[in-house]
Amino acid sequence: MRTSGNIGAVLSRSVSGGRVALAVALAVALLMPSSAHAFSKAIWGPVYRNGADQFPLYRQLGVSIYEADLSWNLVAPSRPRNPANPGDPAYRWPAAIQQAITQARRFHMRVLLQIIGAPSWANGGHADWSWAPRNPSDFATFAAAAARRYPSVHLWMVWGEPTRQGNFQPITKALPGANLDRAQRAAPHRYARILDASYGALKHVSRRNLVIGGCTYTTGLLDPLQWIQNLRLPNGRRPRMDMYAHNPFSYKAPSFSAGVSPFDEVQFSDLPELAHWIDRYLRPGLPLFLSEWAIPTAPDQEFGFWVDPSVAAQWITDALQLSRQWHRIYALGWIHVYDDPPLSSGGLLSAQGVPKPSFQAFAHG
Repeated sequence: MRTSGNIGAVLSRSVSGGRVALAVALAVALLMPSSAHAFSKAIWGPVYRNGADQFPLYRQLGVSIYEADLSWNLVAPSRPRNPANPGDPAYRWPAAIQQAITQARRFHMRVLLQIIGAPSWANGGHADWSWAPRNPSDFATFAAAAARRYPSVHLWMVWGEPTRQGNFQPITKALPGANLDRAQRAAPHRYARILDASYGALKHVSRRNLVIGGCTYTTGLLDPLQWIQNLRLPNGRRPRMDMYAHNPFSYKAPSFSAGVSPFDEVQFSDLPELAHWIDRYLRPGLPLFLSEWAIPTAPDQEFGFWVDPSVAAQWITDALQLSRQWHRIYALGWIHVYDDPPLSSGGLLSAQGVPKPSFQAFAHG
C-alpha cells in the first residue's frame, strides 16, 4: 500500500451479505487442480536492513518473487529527450533496483517491478505523483525504457491500488454498488488506456514480459466491481493484460465457503467472486496476482484491526493452502517483513527482528 491511513473503519463495516450461493458455487467450480503454472510466494521488503542482506531471509520464507516499486516521477523528474532510450541523461535509475535484481538472481528469484507515479511534466504540472499522465503513451514509453534497462525482469505491474484515496488522480468517489456516472467512470477509463498502452510497449520489448493490471484492493473510492466493470478503452474494448492484481486485505478468516463481504468488498474469502467478475467483464480465466497481503497482530495506524498472533498464523496457513489448490492464483505476496510501530504491526518479524508465528506459517505454508 502506497499511502498511510487507517483502513479499519472501511474494512470492518458489516451488513447482511447476499450472493452466498454464488460464492460457494464458484468455489466448488474453480477449486480444481491445474498444472498451468506453479504457485509462487512473493514479498515486498528491503534489499538491505541495517547493512544486512535480506535475501537469505526471503529464501528462508520460500519466496520466489521479489516485488519493488519503480517510481516514474523519481526516475524521470525532467522530460527525457529520447524517453525510449534507458540511457537518456534525464533518467536516474535507482541503485536499489539493480541491487535487488542482482540479489534475486543469486537466490534464484524473479523480480516484479511495479511502475507507479507520474512526473509533473507528464501529469499537467502537478507536484503530486498520484496525478495520472495526460498522455498514456508517455507512461508506456517509460515502461518500455525500463524493460530495456532491466532485461531480466519479466513481471511488470501497472500502478498499484489506483482506487485508493491519494494513489491515482483525478478520481471521483462512488457509493458502493452504485452505477457510475460520467465523472466516476473517468478514472477507470483513464487507467485502462495507461494499462493497454503499457501492455503493447512491454510486449514489443519482449514477448516474455507479463503485464499485471487492474490493481484493486479490498475496497476503495470505487469498489472492485465498479472498477472492473468500467475498465474500458475509448472503443469499448477491455484493456489487455496477462494477470489481474488484487490486494485482498482481510478482517475475517480465509475460506471460500464463507459468506461474501458487504459493499462489494473483496477480502481473501471473496476471491471466487472477484474471479467471476473478471470472467464476465474482462477476460475468462485471467490469473490472479495477489500482490499484497498482511495480517496485523497488534493495534496499528494502518489497518485499525488486529488478531492474536496464533490466529494470524492460522489465517496465513489457510490462505496459502487455498492459493496452492486453486489454479487461478498465480502468486500471493506479503507487504510487511518487519513490524513498524505505531504505523504497522503486520510484519512477519517484530521491529527487533524476532520471528513471529506468522513467519513460520508463511515459511512453511
